[in-house]
Amino acid sequence: MSGLTIGAVAKKAGVGVETIRFYERQGLVEQPLRPVSGFRQYPEDVVKRVRFIRRAKELGFSLQEISELLDLSLDPGQNCNEVRSRAEVKITDINFRIEALEKMKVALNGLVVACGTQDQPHTCPILESIADEIPSRDGKS
Repeated sequence: MSGLTIGAVAKKAGVGVETIRFYERQGLVEQPLRPVSGFRQYPEDVVKRVRFIRRAKELGFSLQEISELLDLSLDPGQNCNEVRSRAEVKITDINFRIEALEKMKVALNGLVVACGTQDQPHTCPILESIADEIPSRDGKS
């Protein structure tokens, strides 16, 4: 039986060996049985699967979503509309994240400007603002 070692799969897919092992633990990649003679041998199509996972992660899909996309990709009767719908949901999620990040950026810019106008030692508007939002250890604000 010929195949690829985990190192060869990782190299061809552009990831580290630990990434392959992580995907195995998550159930995204099947771990081949270890033959008596030595190293596990992965089929060549595992490289394509790992590249798919890596690219889907780059597009913002969670591991659970990637698992579902992989299942859809293996379904001979798969409907492109289902995949499109999932991509549209992901776009909406990304837009919400962008809005949240923009709000964080505006808030931090305001704090940086306020910090730049402070000449008093031992006071920092950024730290004070963050501390104002953290409840004390005794449960009081």
